Amino acid sequence: MIQRKRILYAALFFVLLVTEVCIALFVHDRFIRPYGGDVLVTVLICCFCRIFFPEKPAWLPMAVFLFAAAVEAGQYFDFVSLLGLGNIRFFRILLGSTFSVPDLFCYLAGCLLFALGESMYRIRKGESE
Repeated sequence: MIQRKRILYAALFFVLLVTEVCIALFVHDRFIRPYGGDVLVTVLICCFCRIFFPEKPAWLPMAVFLFAAAVEAGQYFDFVSLLGLGNIRFFRILLGSTFSVPDLFCYLAGCLLFALGESMYRIRKGESE
């Protein structure tokens, strides 16, 4: 059963990763790219973590949210430049360069969406907490 969960989360991770890359490369709007991508990135990180920790630690969505919030705080303090990576486009994209409060709400929404999805899946499968 644990192996099936790992495979499921790996498949979800791959699908979300491809979706995120497609959004980054091809979507240039004012909603999906800035907000949808931020919601999905926390779901993506949660799925990645579940590959290695398939049993439900209740703290995972909160930990991912705190991580995302820390990255966002790093953007506020221009962490990428403090690391000396500010001139490298890859790192400016990966770590971000612009602080935004709405991003924090998107990260929270993604973590809540992940937690809700897992709860619904467990209820459907008849699993207990």
